[in-house]
Amino acid sequence: MAFKVGVGKSNFADLRNSGNYYVDKTELIYELVEKTDNEVTLFTRPRRFGKTLMMSMMEYFFNIRKNSKPLFEGLEITKHKTFCKEYMNQYPVLFVSFKDVEAENFDDAYDMLRVRLADIGKSLADLAENSNVNKYDSEVLDRLQAEKSTSADVKNSLKTIMRMLYATYGKQVILLIDEYDVPLAKASERDTAENRYYSKMLDVIKGIMGTALKDNEFLKFAVVTGCLRIAKESIFTGTNNFASYSVLDERFSNYFGFLENEVETLLTAADRSEAREEIKEWYDGYVFGNSYVYCPWDVINHVSSLCFNRESKPKNYWKNTSHNSILLTFVKRTDFDVADKFEALLNGGTIVQTISDELTYDTLHSSEDNLWSVLLMTGYVTKADSQEEGEEVSLKIPNREIASIFKDTVVEHFKQSVDTTAVRNLINALWNRDTTETTRIVSELLWDTISYYDYNEDYYHAFLAGIFVGRGYLVDSNKEKGLGRPDILIKDKKNRRAIIIEAKLAKKESGLDKACDEAIKQIITEKYAEEIIGYEQVICYGVGFYKKQAKFKLLTK
Repeated sequence: MAFKVGVGKSNFADLRNSGNYYVDKTELIYELVEKTDNEVTLFTRPRRFGKTLMMSMMEYFFNIRKNSKPLFEGLEITKHKTFCKEYMNQYPVLFVSFKDVEAENFDDAYDMLRVRLADIGKSLADLAENSNVNKYDSEVLDRLQAEKSTSADVKNSLKTIMRMLYATYGKQVILLIDEYDVPLAKASERDTAENRYYSKMLDVIKGIMGTALKDNEFLKFAVVTGCLRIAKESIFTGTNNFASYSVLDERFSNYFGFLENEVETLLTAADRSEAREEIKEWYDGYVFGNSYVYCPWDVINHVSSLCFNRESKPKNYWKNTSHNSILLTFVKRTDFDVADKFEALLNGGTIVQTISDELTYDTLHSSEDNLWSVLLMTGYVTKADSQEEGEEVSLKIPNREIASIFKDTVVEHFKQSVDTTAVRNLINALWNRDTTETTRIVSELLWDTISYYDYNEDYYHAFLAGIFVGRGYLVDSNKEKGLGRPDILIKDKKNRRAIIIEAKLAKKESGLDKACDEAIKQIITEKYAEEIIGYEQVICYGVGFYKKQAKFKLLTK
């Protein structure tokens, strides 16, 4: 059979039946059941690290309503023959995902939740036909399916269905809840003064989780996944024998994400081993417990691209799948002095922070430590040392992909926060050929923003271009002109005038003049101005940059 990988496949049966490559994580089932005694297990991991596929795999393994033996043939779990005989397709399973329960307001989000419960009810509609099932439970199931459920029906929905499953099969139920915190995360994002619904959604989720997990005689055990552990909001308060495993915990750390040997085996199977170093640079670097892991979403996407075109280059697959508002929120906080820390991270360094894995969505932004904790739990930073223990944790950016998100966020912040008066004065100074004022303003703007140096001249190009974007000018950055590529070209079409800026890096502050001269020489040699046709004025600047210092020189005829 030809090698293929399935991008975005989170249904275990679909993945296995379609012949797609599968990185075997089935041993988690045995370790969870045989080596722990948890009544409720919570796994918190960033998005795109295989939580939903893992939950689907467990559903197919345990579910008494399925015949899953062919799906697991040849996988690690089948080595435990006695265990498989006892557990494979031997228990009723209730699997519910809250990942799509989100909306702009509470009513719409609540409707999404009722639709989700209706889908579950329809998939189990035959339970109502069993004579052992309580008729009142059957009536609740009917209301759930028809999306006519009351508030009490919704809050008791999972326990009601579990009671029906127990009555039908005579066995306790395994409960799987995927992305339990998405409704709260989305409610928190939209919890503005005009639209407060976080507390309402919290009440609903607490009701559902509380009745299903606390003192439920129909529960065999439960597995719950999410991005954050919500402790202080009491969702899990009173739950007996509760265990939580976050990115800080060693146990189960190798089951989420791909280990290095798993990626190497995958690339060998795909006949793309030559891409190993690039993939490692872009998508490796996450530290979960004491395991170093790759983001599986990225690896699968890039291997799929490589199978189509062997020359495909790595790219950012997170950018279009996860909003990065938490980063922008952090950078914009003027009450937290984090600029130096962001600069250290962007330059490949580490910082030390106090981290907690017990957070609440309504207080995420209440302290700097909370925000760093969120960035760690959601995958934007990672532990720098797998052996480090305690609340004080060294943090770093894991790889090139996440570094690019940080850099884009810094640029976006500059665009949004730059002093408009300063920019107006800068633009006037540029048109007036005032290099002294231009140098002063640009240096001040650099001082007020977060800079990084590993991008070399590209950072400063983006910095300069961002000043003019949205201010009525045509801005080209590194577009072909003349014989070469000027860094920045600004056109004022209305007044038929243009500015060319060429930037160079200085190795030290005393080298700023030399950098300006080199930039001016390049403008002349490459004839940048000669193809700016139809403009009466073309003003050319050579610019030297050293860290947060700038110097402008004017090209004189």
